[in-house]
Amino acid sequence: MDRTQVTGWVQAYENVWRTPGTDALASIFTEDAAYLQGPYQEPVIGLPAIARMWEGERTGPDEVFRMTSDIVAVEGNTAVVRVEVFYGEPVDKEYRDLWVIRFAADGRSQSFEEWPFWPSRSITVPTDTGVRRSE
Repeated sequence: MDRTQVTGWVQAYENVWRTPGTDALASIFTEDAAYLQGPYQEPVIGLPAIARMWEGERTGPDEVFRMTSDIVAVEGNTAVVRVEVFYGEPVDKEYRDLWVIRFAADGRSQSFEEWPFWPSRSITVPTDTGVRRSE
């Protein structure tokens, strides 16, 4: 994998999140893929289980969010990507995530591990005098 391929995969992940249903998951995950929602959680194994988790985690394909990403590293079939996701308009939930992705030869993920982080207090709110955290 190279940075261009990883960028394309991350864009495809976002597109699949925004797509109704779960059929498109097969375009980004292998049939036997493992998906860890956190480093100490049990992996969700296989497309059917990932599809159930996927539908349970999102509000729906019309969920309002903005996502940014930055590739930290690519080595062989493994990539690390820093992702920020801002939900709502106005934003009412935000996450920073590190993704560790291991790819199969066909460019789909065979192992996906999230290291999610979120503010310990509520979201960042801009003010006339700068930025503050709302309580």
